[in-house]
Amino acid sequence: MTDVRVTSVDITTEDGVADACLVQPADGRPRPAVLLYQDAYGLRPHLRSMAERLAGAGYTVLVPNVFYRLGRAPVLELPALIDPAADPTLWERLGPMLAGLTPDLVKRDAGAWLRWLAGSPAAADGPVALTGYCMGARLALWTAGAHPDRVAAAAGFHGGRLATDDPDSPHLEAPAITAELYLGHADEDPSLPPEQVARFEEALTAAGVRHTCEVYAGAHHGFTQADTPAYDREADERHWAALLGLLERAF
Repeated sequence: MTDVRVTSVDITTEDGVADACLVQPADGRPRPAVLLYQDAYGLRPHLRSMAERLAGAGYTVLVPNVFYRLGRAPVLELPALIDPAADPTLWERLGPMLAGLTPDLVKRDAGAWLRWLAGSPAAADGPVALTGYCMGARLALWTAGAHPDRVAAAAGFHGGRLATDDPDSPHLEAPAITAELYLGHADEDPSLPPEQVARFEEALTAAGVRHTCEVYAGAHHGFTQADTPAYDREADERHWAALLGLLERAF
């Protein structure tokens, strides 16, 4: 693993200025870019450590605060171990934040993240890759569908509500997606029941999207997030192998 450099950056969007974390190899040379989408708990030390691991493998990684309209990160003060069972108010506070981040806003913001990377000396020329966690898997799919010319590959891990009856359900992006996709589903995930897993993959297959969808047996929603009780080390390492394999194929 190579040494990395972590900096805070501000990105101008159509709705204001968003704070973000940029992690790149310390030598400063332009590298293939990865846009990393957060889970509901936001930009925090664990996500920075994930970005550092990706950068150490040779990538430039941007982690935007997608809740920037509500303030700079951390938008919510969180404990070192984020356990909703220990704080019943947590999802009461998070719910309105998630509801306010509509697919239209996600796609609009994605344009800002991608434009910023296109102009950054830290990012190599050409399309980028995406990876998203929990709600970030939906954000990655909406981005891949809205900006197909800018996205070479997209991954999502323990994503929920990927194939619902909503008119903006992520699986409906399939016809627009040209990127290769990898989805690692949590086996124990009420937000993604087996019928949604099947419906999601059927949509990708029907649209001719290059994809791999795998269910991680015994893993719970949030299995990559080491600062939560859902963390599963074995499933997390499997996720890293799948993600790095996808990036190697993309770049």
